[in-house]
Amino acid sequence: MEREILDTKRKALKINLNEKIYGTFAEIGAGQEVARNFFTAGAAAGTVAKTMSAYDMTFSDAIYGAEASGRYVSQNRLLRMLDHEFGLLNERLLGEKYENRTFFAFANTVTTLNFKRTNEPHGWVGIRFQNEPEGLPNEIFFHVRLLDTDVNMQQRVLGIIGVNLVFAAFYLHQDPKMMIESLADNLTIGSVEIDLISVKGPAFVEVNNTLLNLYLIMKDFSAAAIFDADGHPRQAKDLLYKKDIMILRTKFGQKSLPNFNLFNKATDQFKRTNKVEEGNLAVMIEVLLTNVLTSEQETPDDIDLEAVAKRAEEMCATGNLVIVSNFTRHNRLAKYLGRCKPKSVGISTNINNLKFVFNSKNFGENYSSQLLAYVSDMFTQNVKLFAYPYFDKKTHEVISTSNMPVTADAKPLFDFLLTNGYITDINDYSEDDVKTV
Repeated sequence: MEREILDTKRKALKINLNEKIYGTFAEIGAGQEVARNFFTAGAAAGTVAKTMSAYDMTFSDAIYGAEASGRYVSQNRLLRMLDHEFGLLNERLLGEKYENRTFFAFANTVTTLNFKRTNEPHGWVGIRFQNEPEGLPNEIFFHVRLLDTDVNMQQRVLGIIGVNLVFAAFYLHQDPKMMIESLADNLTIGSVEIDLISVKGPAFVEVNNTLLNLYLIMKDFSAAAIFDADGHPRQAKDLLYKKDIMILRTKFGQKSLPNFNLFNKATDQFKRTNKVEEGNLAVMIEVLLTNVLTSEQETPDDIDLEAVAKRAEEMCATGNLVIVSNFTRHNRLAKYLGRCKPKSVGISTNINNLKFVFNSKNFGENYSSQLLAYVSDMFTQNVKLFAYPYFDKKTHEVISTSNMPVTADAKPLFDFLLTNGYITDINDYSEDDVKTV
């Protein structure tokens, strides 16, 4: 269904003129960018019960409580803010005047680019709202990366996306996909990335958060979605910062379950090689969308996201972290994980993937440049590849790095990577393990 896309001022004004919508804006870190849009639109007195910014950590802790992690730009901080502000609305705004109001509490906690340009601009944005007077609250929150290189532009983007969220909560919550698409209204392509979203409440009882996060990938809001072992969407850095990460790459739609025997051997080998400390290992299964996105379907809307979500949930049930992505090459995965600043990364992969990369016949011109870029992206991130051997039914040989065909122009670099341990075979496997790969 086509929808009319209103500009930011018209969205804010439509909310301000709706006599039922009333609430609070609490913003930390980048100024009162969202509240400002509602004030400049006009008629804000009909919508805004209170705005506030607690920039000093002592004040912030006194209002919302201290954070055990010491991190103020975090999911937990955002949820504390929503709890506190929505609670005050229901505690203080009583009586006939408010009987027909649907309350909301909007909050964000954000860090924009600092003066030395040494930080990663990002933040958490959320709203808790009623979709009917005196109704139970609903909740939407997401994590955002601000990609502009100018702090004023980042503040502007934050203001727009905040207005989009409030508007989507009240006018588009019945259609979660449309709600997500609307978050990018009036934003320049490449100015923002939303890599996690979560909803809950009576307005979203039929909504699957796994599906919503996969939809972010389909609509190019994000490159990947990460879920914990309970299937909850998580922000990558929260799970992976300074961790030793071991990943098993799988494709959506593959007929068999991954070979966990070989993967367990690869994980043990990774732990020994990298001297992984007890408790610091993060084991992750990747579900690649490659064979979905490269199908003959005409548009991403035709893709069976429910089937992909089911596969991701099956992998979560193994007790591991799960990442769903479209990283067709290992180096793209390595670059993505590099943003999380892990201690080390191990990627277990079928040797056929290496065979493809180190064969110039599979590429067009400038193969040398492409191969160097691949290696640079890959192995400057403290990454090691653990190659699954496989049994060649035609030759009745086990193919490993020692006898894998490599074209002459790639051989010196491949030998260098082997010699220095960047690429290694998985050892101590059984014949049955190899024949089932």
